[in-house]
Amino acid sequence: MESTSSSRTPEVLAATPSRRTVLAAGGGIGLAALLSACAVGGGGGSGAGASGSGKGTVRALFMKQAGYSETDIRTMTKAFQAANPDITVSADFVAYEALHDKIVAAAPAGTYDVVLIDVIWPAEFGSKHIVADVTSKWPESWKQDMLGGAVATPQFDSHFYGVPWILDTKYLFFNAQHLAKAKVDAGELDTWDGVLKAARAIKSAGVTKNPLVWSWQQAEALICDYAQLLGAFGGTFLDSAGKPAFQHGGGVQALEFMRQSIVDGLSNPTSTQSLEEDVRRVFSAGQASMALNWTYMYGMANDPKQSQVGGQVKVLQTPAGPSGRPGVNGSMALAVSAQSKNQAAAWKYITYLTSQPVQEKYALSSLPVWKSSYDNPAVVKTNPAVVPQAKKQLADLILRPQVKTYNPLSQALQTEIQKALLGQKSPQQALNDAADQAATLLGS
Repeated sequence: MESTSSSRTPEVLAATPSRRTVLAAGGGIGLAALLSACAVGGGGGSGAGASGSGKGTVRALFMKQAGYSETDIRTMTKAFQAANPDITVSADFVAYEALHDKIVAAAPAGTYDVVLIDVIWPAEFGSKHIVADVTSKWPESWKQDMLGGAVATPQFDSHFYGVPWILDTKYLFFNAQHLAKAKVDAGELDTWDGVLKAARAIKSAGVTKNPLVWSWQQAEALICDYAQLLGAFGGTFLDSAGKPAFQHGGGVQALEFMRQSIVDGLSNPTSTQSLEEDVRRVFSAGQASMALNWTYMYGMANDPKQSQVGGQVKVLQTPAGPSGRPGVNGSMALAVSAQSKNQAAAWKYITYLTSQPVQEKYALSSLPVWKSSYDNPAVVKTNPAVVPQAKKQLADLILRPQVKTYNPLSQALQTEIQKALLGQKSPQQALNDAADQAATLLGS
């Protein structure tokens, strides 16, 4: 998910999120009618829009967690159908952890016309023709009007395999009341060293037993957190020749940082069994003072209907390490299935969901991919605490490896990092072993 991802407001819903979440708003017919003209249809060639009449049924696959909630997506879809009565959309939802395999399994039969893909999948899905190459459908203006991290999301080898939809990274959330009780100034949280210092003070003051909580379960969520720390410590996943490099320098320092925080009792030991939603629940229960998570957590953790710490939640850019403060690129894109029999209608649906008016309407759940949205007072108003941080953070993102064998590479790295976190191997040995496996997968 990583995955992976993006936020914005009127009213927060108590819906189960996915990687990031939640605004209740009905997509009005007026907006839908306006946007129906935005669809890029027809066109020759083998890309999206080359098959189908632009009418009929579209079946779409989304994820259940973070970013837009299921309620958001169904409301958007209802508005789209009102503006496009010749198109019927059927939406399915699965957990992020099941999304990749569901897309792969359904691809040969063309079960889905539209699929939500993570930023880490275009290399695999594009090269295997699981999703359609839509490069010819991309207006030049999009490349200028969208944020750079968004434009990079559906790309591989200079081709576009979708349209960015969920633009997200992880931010540092903290409980202001907890910091005040421990007499910790929020300015200390500007660096990772400062975060640890603050955690020690909070623990010593008896405010929380384990001030930090993370999504370090053996899953893609773990790689997202590791990526953010890897970048902060100056490491890279791969070198310029495409060979594993995370077993050197900053990659090792990042994992040592993670393991030591558990040893010192600063990080909750349950982090190794936690995903993002577990982090949100622990934080919302007041059992953690600081947490790294996607944008969606801000709205939910501040909602008194589903949080015990509502009103106390603050958000900051990711802290800086010795080499900067890059946020992990946790974005996702909507893609047309290569075997879809109705690609023209699928493209209409995608261009509607990703359009600026729709994204701005649901900004509380996921921040828009469009640059000018961040200067729109209506968007800023949806989440005045997050948008200024996002405007800074989204300009500095670290990508996970854009390789065709990403999934098995990630799984190897997850397994070895987990062993280090549990104390079964030293960080250096774990990363050496992961690098050996990665080299085989990469053919290097």
